[in-house]
Amino acid sequence: MNDIPRLDEEALAELQDVMEDEFGVLIETYLADSRTRIVGLKEAIEAGDSDRLRKAAHSLKGSCINIGVPKLGSLCFELEILGREERLEGAEPVLAAIEQEFEEVARQLENFSQ
Repeated sequence: MNDIPRLDEEALAELQDVMEDEFGVLIETYLADSRTRIVGLKEAIEAGDSDRLRKAAHSLKGSCINIGVPKLGSLCFELEILGREERLEGAEPVLAAIEQEFEEVARQLENFSQ
């Protein structure tokens, strides 16, 4: 996991070129959406709903990959697998890692978009 970069700066630079003035809005939307999705992950774990966890993790993983945050996407993939395999007992530590990584990603993306 340590060799996966937090930010794919090349992908972000391409998005910035394509989005131009709307890049900041894209980042804000991604961050707000991700916060909501992380709450959904927590709720799925608390409810013991592995299918909901799998779907929510898959969705967040896609957003992470699209925006250029591969390490967070990889953590979401781990949670997606746990949901698929109905192994919720291992989900909380992965969720904690996702929350921690997201906070760092959010700080770096906010700096990147300025």
